[in-house]
Amino acid sequence: MIEVANLTKRYAGHAAVSDISFTVRRGEIVGLLGENGAGKSTTMRILACYLPASSGTVRVAGLDVFQQSDEVRRRIGYMPENNPLHHDMRVREYLKFRARLKGLGRKQSRRRADVVMEQCGLTEVSRRIIGQLSKGYRQRVGLADALVHEPELIILDEPTLGLDPNQIRSVRQLIKGLGGTHTVLISTHILSEAEMMCHRVVIMLEGRILAADTPENLQRLMSSNGQIIAEIAAPLADLRECWAQMAEIEQFDVSPSEGEYFRCALTPRDGLDLRPVIFLLARERGWLLRELTRSRHSLEDIYVQVTRPGEEEEG
Repeated sequence: MIEVANLTKRYAGHAAVSDISFTVRRGEIVGLLGENGAGKSTTMRILACYLPASSGTVRVAGLDVFQQSDEVRRRIGYMPENNPLHHDMRVREYLKFRARLKGLGRKQSRRRADVVMEQCGLTEVSRRIIGQLSKGYRQRVGLADALVHEPELIILDEPTLGLDPNQIRSVRQLIKGLGGTHTVLISTHILSEAEMMCHRVVIMLEGRILAADTPENLQRLMSSNGQIIAEIAAPLADLRECWAQMAEIEQFDVSPSEGEYFRCALTPRDGLDLRPVIFLLARERGWLLRELTRSRHSLEDIYVQVTRPGEEEEG
């Protein structure tokens, strides 16, 4: 659905986006992750035909966004970060108006306005003035606007920005429901949001792509450094001696836990999964074992490691 190759955008000599390439398959929800200034919004504006690129190629549904921009716009629903709405219009009136602007006929615009209001939970406020709605409802109106002409691709720039937790949950469920029937490209700096919504994430920093994969694959790539945590009731000296003699363990830390138990944090060599070995060892020696887990990196851990390798090394 999206093919970006060697895309660069410069402003007055500064590269807001620098030679990036990525693809998005039909029906995927893909998140662009990065801090402010990472290049997310610039990339989305180029995809949505709002900005020209300095160099590179961008295709949406096989169409060149620079040479065939009118055709591309018909296939895109775009909600920018500031979500510009006509605050003096009523919700249904506004959505019909937007549908007409996007090329739908009078009868079809009425039908689509009713469909997207139902889809986005706006039916009960259909006659309300947009300017009198809460921020959460205004975000829903923006999302309904992006959907009203049944686009193949939906581009959402920071759609949960400024919302309270309940509103975020509601908008998140709406976006998750779009996957499969629509392709969704979403930008965010809220890592937990991307982890819960997106099939794949593209991590950006200073206009470059540092990593692009599923959250699960990024987890596996980092799991080579993942620790094994074991809580065992056994003599401290025996535990230390055992871990020191095991060739599979690169380093270990043993600290007191509740009662007679010790918490053993074991770093394996070459990403080995030590859990079966530790389980058998505890059974053979008669040690009581109440926890045996492999540490799981959150998307936040992955983001920090990918974007701040220098700081990690200095620490």
